Amino acid sequence: MPRKALEGLTESMFYVLMAFNQKPMCGIDVAAFIDQKTKGQLQIGPATLYTILGKFESEKYIRETEVVGRKRTYHITKIGIAAYQTEIIRLRRCLEDAESENSTEEKL
Repeated sequence: MPRKALEGLTESMFYVLMAFNQKPMCGIDVAAFIDQKTKGQLQIGPATLYTILGKFESEKYIRETEVVGRKRTYHITKIGIAAYQTEIIRLRRCLEDAESENSTEEKL
């Protein structure tokens, strides 16, 4: 069965939605949020970030709210919030599955 558009977000996509869930932001603010939130463990380059922003805008997860020169500010939509919450539920299930298995330490 074919997957729906953006079903199962990548780590970068998840953190981009997390950023927009806080407040409207431009791309530079999103990258800074992700760097700070992950303590530098996830660094998102401009090409990846703007590809994600384009996909999210076309899927109506975000909408552009302001343009000042080259700076574009985006706001998360209800569809984007729903996608973010769905991903949180999916990730929680993954963690629950992992925690229900015997830990590696017990197998040693």
